[in-house]
Amino acid sequence: MTVSFRFLAGTAFVALAGLPCLAHAGESAAAPQASAPAVNDIVVTGSSRAQRRFGVSYAVNALDGDQIRKLAPRSMTELIGALPGIQVEATGGEVQNITRVRGIPTDRGYLYYQQDGLPLYHELDGYFFNQGDGMNRLDLMTQRVEVVRGGPAPIHASTAAGIANVITRTGGDVAQGEAQLTLGTSGLYRLDAFQSGKLAKDTYFALGGFVRLNEGYRDSGFPADKGGQIRANILHKLDNGSIKLSGQYTNDRNTFYLSIPTADPRNPSLSLSPYIDFFTGTLNSSSLRNVSISYKDGSGNVQTQKGDLANGRHMEFGNAGLDYEGDFGPWHVSVKAGYTKGKNHFDALYSTSNPVDASTYAASYLTAAQSAFGSGVTRLGYALAGANGQSAYTPASGLVLSAQYRSVEARFHSSQGDLSVTRKFETALGQHDIRVGVYGARYGSTAFAVYQNYLMPVASNPPMLDLVAYSSSGAVLGYVTDNGAINDAVSLVGGKFNGQVKAVYASDSWDITRHLRVDLGLRREWYDYEGYYRATTSANLGNAATLADNSTRAFTGQIVNQSYSANATNWTVGANYDLDGHWGAYARASQMEVPAGASAVMNATMVTTKTTAKLYEAGLKASFGRSYLYLTGFYTKFDPLSASFTAYVPSTGRSDQTVNFTGTARNIGIEADGRWQVAGPFSLAGSFTVQDPRYLNFTSTTGADASKANGKQMLRQSKIYANIRPSLDFASHGAKISLYGRYDYVGRRFVDYPNTTALPAYGYFGVGVMAEKGLWTGQIVGDNITNAHGLTEGNTAGDVLAGQGNATAIFGRPLFGRSFRLVVSRKW
Repeated sequence: MTVSFRFLAGTAFVALAGLPCLAHAGESAAAPQASAPAVNDIVVTGSSRAQRRFGVSYAVNALDGDQIRKLAPRSMTELIGALPGIQVEATGGEVQNITRVRGIPTDRGYLYYQQDGLPLYHELDGYFFNQGDGMNRLDLMTQRVEVVRGGPAPIHASTAAGIANVITRTGGDVAQGEAQLTLGTSGLYRLDAFQSGKLAKDTYFALGGFVRLNEGYRDSGFPADKGGQIRANILHKLDNGSIKLSGQYTNDRNTFYLSIPTADPRNPSLSLSPYIDFFTGTLNSSSLRNVSISYKDGSGNVQTQKGDLANGRHMEFGNAGLDYEGDFGPWHVSVKAGYTKGKNHFDALYSTSNPVDASTYAASYLTAAQSAFGSGVTRLGYALAGANGQSAYTPASGLVLSAQYRSVEARFHSSQGDLSVTRKFETALGQHDIRVGVYGARYGSTAFAVYQNYLMPVASNPPMLDLVAYSSSGAVLGYVTDNGAINDAVSLVGGKFNGQVKAVYASDSWDITRHLRVDLGLRREWYDYEGYYRATTSANLGNAATLADNSTRAFTGQIVNQSYSANATNWTVGANYDLDGHWGAYARASQMEVPAGASAVMNATMVTTKTTAKLYEAGLKASFGRSYLYLTGFYTKFDPLSASFTAYVPSTGRSDQTVNFTGTARNIGIEADGRWQVAGPFSLAGSFTVQDPRYLNFTSTTGADASKANGKQMLRQSKIYANIRPSLDFASHGAKISLYGRYDYVGRRFVDYPNTTALPAYGYFGVGVMAEKGLWTGQIVGDNITNAHGLTEGNTAGDVLAGQGNATAIFGRPLFGRSFRLVVSRKW
């Protein structure tokens, strides 16, 4: 792997040195370009006006429809993962994956998603949904995606260390349309389509979306992804600008893939693939299609929550938007407004405890069973859940584990608006392009969640197990479990929260000379939150035949109202110097303040700590014809950083072992993004990031040994991640042909803050071929074609405090195995 990274790094620096001499060859090549990124891309995200990418003083990428088609991502997160400075874990399925921007120590990395410059939901995360890849899905209505890393992001969005802006298609004078069919070896059937054109004089429309069924990348026993979305807009051009009305409806179900055990904890050299295949195995199970979770309501009555694991993350929402742009003499006015309303019903199985020897696990409950069911209990044994102890079961692997079924319901709404005015001013010291604006949002959600732990063998699509108390004659005297549940209703949450944010911001792009530009920005925000939670307590449901209901959660009937207010000040200052249109440099410093989210008022222990981050970056850039290189050094510091690590405790069945730290998180690194038109039809593109993400100066507010965290590598963050993408683009028999490949590399990471258990480095290959002739395009995409082994996450419920008891992880979320897709499309 080291050799591969050195090769990539060496290639980048050779490209920088060789850009001038290769430019002529690249510019004169007769071969057609398939998805070649343009160095003169116009970007609108993070700036007062549209600018050339080369001319801005921050790191930004613009991925257009052709580039997205060639990258062929299976999710929005996979697309973002092609860029430097953003480490991703896209192994959880199509949605709710992990992105980390330049080492920022959160699962979403403060990467803030927008659609046409405005979020679909104000906060990064709602209650068990995110407005990133959860609400933003790629389809043919996506014109391009612009991604800003650092830079002015904190000025142009709340809580943003980066912005991913999804820009949708609009219609024009010439009617356009396309239909695209995708078939995949994972049982994927998908149809995308769009149509745009002219409705009347100066009035245009665009309409499109997708429907999709996917059996899944792992064998859960039911389809993984089912649903789709539709987006549409009407654009009317005015004498001095335009006005656009847009709408979106999304109704989609997506399976969440949890981590799986990959090696036997009794002998870590033994693979568990014979029982749960590394590439296709999952603990998701068709045995969990009809789940019943009992709990007590506030009146003491027993209620039952029904669940179906096949429901997955079922997100249904609608959005309506308004976008106005107008010029009034030297003044440019922009008005954006949007309203989103929806619901999320989430059924998923989360990993909790690591697997243990089945005999040892059963024996650990003998004393409790004898105490509950009498001294006549002589042994404990396994049986298929719900079979009244009569279907004896012996795990083939000799291992059992528990996992947590989560049933979550939320209804949410979010209204947001932005008004800004921009004007250029000529002065004796150069030209100022000043923008001032106001932003506001009101948003909120109701929330209900109940969790239940299930006992199962280490097997793919496993059956649920009962742990049965037997007499010496084999009579059933009682159950440790309750129809497979080892802990009934182990967690119970109910409540509601609302948030309101008001912000004012200003920016100035100051062109001091033809070569030198200075950028300034300031944003001030005020937050107000209110809500309540339903208090809970421990309860016994009274079923004497089982131990599983002895300590469930119950609502007490008490409603606890809470509220708090906060404010934040963000600023940025940057400078850009373009030498001659081919070479340039920039530098920037920014501050981002992040108050606690609105859902804090729904927690019994309300935490209102504000996070402050300082973001610094400096870059060099070179552009020659179709070759370019952007090289950026960055320094990110969170001070103070409040970190809370929570672990699952098998004896209680709850994640109630928490260690709180206060300290500093620091990351220093360098990232590169480039393309080298080597000669004729051959080009080489890619990105790489080298960084050193560390925890520093930690102290514990709960009496833990903070020295275990100091100086250690941040959880699940690697020092190196990169990709390289060679491509051969040529014409043959009147068709445009593109043959391309991709190699991704992710360095070693750790599952726990003391860095005792490592996730090994891995690399994997993808390939593709695309042919375009006339109105038809055909494409074959291969992912992880060598079935490379790679492990992400670890077991997040049980690892973070003490690792997995092994130097190398034996529990995690593996890469998906080899798969292929056939994509056929026709334009008109």
